[in-house]
Amino acid sequence: MSVNKVILIGNVGKDPQVRYLDGNNNPNSGSTKVATFTLATTERYRDRNGELRENTEWHNIVMWGKNAEYAEKYIRKGTKLYIEGKLSTRVWEDRNTIKHYVTEIHVERFEFLRQPRQQ
Repeated sequence: MSVNKVILIGNVGKDPQVRYLDGNNNPNSGSTKVATFTLATTERYRDRNGELRENTEWHNIVMWGKNAEYAEKYIRKGTKLYIEGKLSTRVWEDRNTIKHYVTEIHVERFEFLRQPRQQ
């Protein structure tokens, strides 16, 4: 048995970028909608000298389907979110055959921790 589960609470770093899998960004095409954005989580701790320090991690977030629609309508930079999802790593090669890796959190469930801004 194995488990791939991520739980994050953090602040959105930039407005979501929304696109459609058919590549032409046509909302009437019937293709799946995907939203991507970054989420910052900050750990606060005291160093050996007792000084308060912060360490911020940036996470690549991916939402699909209905979650992507909510992201497009309500999620903006600064929104505080609770996210449950799973880790996924993509690999691709560039023109120079150099491999690139990106780790993302694919959202299964999320909640707003403050009221979303209405448009």
